Amino acid sequence: MPIYEYRCADCKKRISLLILSVSQPPTVACTFCGSANLDRLMSRFASPKSEEARLESFADPSKFGDVDENDPQSMARFMKKMGKEMGEDIGDDFDEALQEAGNDMAESDSSDVM
Repeated sequence: MPIYEYRCADCKKRISLLILSVSQPPTVACTFCGSANLDRLMSRFASPKSEEARLESFADPSKFGDVDENDPQSMARFMKKMGKEMGEDIGDDFDEALQEAGNDMAESDSSDVM
C-alpha cells in the first residue's frame, strides 16, 4: 500500500495520501482546501539500515566536529541528529527542555559575573 505525495495547485500545500488499491485509485482531494487540482510529487524513499549500521555511522569522528558540549543548542542539534539516525522522534518536549536548560545556564553565567 503506497503513500503518494501531492502538491495542491490551489493552496500550494503538500499532502500525503495512503492509496489502498493501486489498481483502483480513489479520487484524491486536498485535505486542506478540498481541491482536486493536485500534482503528484516524486517522493523520497526510505532505505532500511540495521541498528549496527546506524551506530557505526556515529563512530566516525567527523560527526562530532561541530559539537560543543557546553552549548545546549549544539547538544540539541546533535541529539536530534542522533535520534533521527536511530529512527526515534524526540518530540517537542525535548526542544522545550533544552530551551529551559539554555535559559538556566545563561542565568547562572550572568549571576557568576556579579
